[in-house]
Amino acid sequence: MKRIVAIIKPFKLDDVRESLSDIGISGITVSEAKGFGRQKGHTELYRGAEYVVDFLPKCKLEIVTTDEQLDDCVDAIIKSAYTGKIGDGKIFISDVSRVIRIRTGEENDEAI
Repeated sequence: MKRIVAIIKPFKLDDVRESLSDIGISGITVSEAKGFGRQKGHTELYRGAEYVVDFLPKCKLEIVTTDEQLDDCVDAIIKSAYTGKIGDGKIFISDVSRVIRIRTGEENDEAI
C-alpha cells in the first residue's frame, strides 16, 4: 500500500477529486495549507501600502491506495492539477505498512 500526499492549487481541487473518483478512488483527506517553494510568494497592495505575502494558499490531499492503483492515481492528479505555471504543486509517495478500519477491524487492502 502507498500513501500519496499531493500539494495543489486550491482552485484545482474539484478537478482532482473528479479525476480520482473516475478511476475508483473513494477516500481522500483534504486540508487547507499554506506554503511556498520556488514560487516564493508575491507582493500585494492594500490601502496604499505594499506588503509581501510569503505563504500562498494550497490544498493538501492525502490518499492511501493499493500498489496496483498507484500509477493511475498519480497520473490522475498530475493531469487534473496541471496548469503549466509555477506553483502547480508536488506529489509525495511513501509506503504504508498497515491500515485498520476502526469500525469493522478490517485491515490493509480491505480497509482502504
